[in-house]
Parts: sequence; C-alpha cells; structure tokens
Amino acid sequence: MTARRADEIDLAVGERIRGRRQALGVSQKQLGRSLALTFQQIQKYESGETRVSASTLVRIAARLECSAAGLVGESDMAPVEAVVTAQLGAPGSAELLAAFAAIGDAETRRLVLEIAQKLASAGG
Repeated sequence: MTARRADEIDLAVGERIRGRRQALGVSQKQLGRSLALTFQQIQKYESGETRVSASTLVRIAARLECSAAGLVGESDMAPVEAVVTAQLGAPGSAELLAAFAAIGDAETRRLVLEIAQKLASAGG
C-alpha cells in the first residue's frame, strides 16, 4: 500500500486553520478539546496529513470565529490579509510576531527586523 501524498488543497486548508488558530492564541489542545478531538488530530489536519471533512471544517471555523469558506480560501479576504494569514500559518511565525511586538525599543526592533531579513535573503 502506498502512502497518500497530501493534496495542495488539504495543505492550504491546514495552513489556514493553523494561522487562524495561532492568531487567536488557541492551542491545538484547546481547539481539539472544544471539538471533542485530540490535539494529534488537529496536528494532522494542519499538516494536511488528514483531510478535514465538511462537517468538521464548519465546526473548526465556528470555534475559530471565521467562515468555512475562509478556511478553504474562498473568502472576501483582502489580498494583503490572505498573504498575512498564509504567513502566520508557517510554524513559529505567530510566536516570532508576538516576541517582536513585545520588544519595547524601536531601535532593537529595527535590528531584529534587519537580522531576519538578512537570514531570509541568505536562504537560512
């Protein structure tokens, strides 16, 4: 039996779920508990390893205070919002943003941004 490769759509839906969940500060465990699912199941949805059924997608959307259409990518979201949501879906991005926002000194924030941009352009 060959392993199923995650479909692009499943991956994109999972990224949107992760991004929205992190933006709201909800852990995988909290989301799972509120839906009577395990955090491992939420992990599988977010990674695209497991497809999200329509009924579960609607329940997740309700818990994350958004529309199921938004999680599927069929929303009236502005292009900039869509890019930000996708970026927040990357592992660690929400934590990085929270840490960055907590830096009180403007010069320190500028230096951190400069370092991050150099790392990104270097491919690391």
